[in-house]
Amino acid sequence: MDPWPLRHLVLRTPRLELRPDDDAGLLEMAEVALSGVHSPEQMPFSMPWTEMSPAELGRGSVQSRWRKRAEHSPESWDVGFLVRHQGRVIGTQGLMAENFGVLREVSCGSWFGMAHQGQGFGTEAWAAVLLLAFDHLGAELGHALAFADNTASRAVSRKLGYQDTGTRRVVRRGEPAVQVEQRVTPGGFKRPDWTLEVDGLDACREMLGA
Repeated sequence: MDPWPLRHLVLRTPRLELRPDDDAGLLEMAEVALSGVHSPEQMPFSMPWTEMSPAELGRGSVQSRWRKRAEHSPESWDVGFLVRHQGRVIGTQGLMAENFGVLREVSCGSWFGMAHQGQGFGTEAWAAVLLLAFDHLGAELGHALAFADNTASRAVSRKLGYQDTGTRRVVRRGEPAVQVEQRVTPGGFKRPDWTLEVDGLDACREMLGA
């Protein structure tokens, strides 16, 4: 019996391949992060991890994913898909859930290297994990969070059918900031005009509480 069937899971879109993180891919991911994820005046993350020193950022981004893998259970999981274009990692697309077997709800989050932004890759990868969640895992609701001033992320979520449901105040860089809570249902999801290819999922269902 394979102790880690997630290593065989793969999602394919017209331009991208998404696989749960592996060590070789994490090293590529760290290089992408070091090359820049956002402009200095912006901060799209609650924890400003992109402001770490280069050594801390590279090591920390890898350790963070190791930690998520180690803590994975059917009741609480955070699958970090490495997004590849033409065989190279360009960013990550996360799909997370708590008590999925009961609640049937997922959350999404992502980041891409600046060199790969503005080309629709983020929308394509996000749509891929929503298709996985709704059509293959039986999810009934998708959640997302974005800072009110993160116009790019909020534009992508609207494009996919997310609706704003409220706001909350959080601390960002030592100052108060507003996050927008968003949600999408299978019926409200604005589906892409392509079909997602999924391989290796059946062996992963137990790990995902599905």
